[in-house]
Amino acid sequence: MHGGKIGMTADQARLIYFSPTQTTKKIVSAIADGLQAESIKHLDLTLPEAESSAPEEIRNGLAIIGVPVHGGRVPLLAVERLRLLRARKIPAVIVVVYGNRAYDDALLELRDLSVELGFVPFAAGAFIAEHSYATEKMPIANGRPDKEDLEKAREFGWMIRERLEQINLQAYLPRLAVPGNLPYKERWPQPRATPITHAELCTRCERCAVLCPTRAITMEGIAVSDADRCIICCACVKLCPDGARSLTDEHVRKRADAVSMQCQERKEPELHM
Repeated sequence: MHGGKIGMTADQARLIYFSPTQTTKKIVSAIADGLQAESIKHLDLTLPEAESSAPEEIRNGLAIIGVPVHGGRVPLLAVERLRLLRARKIPAVIVVVYGNRAYDDALLELRDLSVELGFVPFAAGAFIAEHSYATEKMPIANGRPDKEDLEKAREFGWMIRERLEQINLQAYLPRLAVPGNLPYKERWPQPRATPITHAELCTRCERCAVLCPTRAITMEGIAVSDADRCIICCACVKLCPDGARSLTDEHVRKRADAVSMQCQERKEPELHM
């Protein structure tokens, strides 16, 4: 059990997320819509600017914390930026978003991290979004979160509101149980790879450089990536308005092909309360 009485309210919601391709942001925003909080504030940890703008301590309201899943774990960069935060027994909903393969130990890892930071997780969700490596020819949950996913996220928000009313009658909050294993699975060794730019399509709009979570992209006539800094989140690929970026690394494409072949069956969101 978590020690101490927890003050629960849905009046103020703070959305805390790391969302390079913006799918995690869509899901936590839909949850907040269902919650119907009077005040909603966004704390986007995706870009480097978050390292200097994150509040030192969160003292009130409800937090909805969302991260994507990379290889069954919370991305290291997301962990680093979440560690900038501190909370004072703030109730939290934790959410992981994965590409239709599996979320493995990511939800357990996020629960443990949120507790370490001073949050009190009382509800959790695992949602599905288009895999970062997915393409039209190699689909992996393409187009998700779709209308059904977002409706389920809104329903989850309403369920959370009702759960808050129940929790307010309790002096203590039981520890949230979620799937996962200890020790967490080993992180997938990331290859030294990065998306490339197709010069004939690049309009030098610099959108990819602005949206890169690690500032790995510079403009040298066209967009050029630093493979040592790239985390292969594929934000630059998914969000380029001209389709000028693609991930062609052979090792990554083979992995994506295997996931595409093995993970065609539609998976649905999982909720834990």
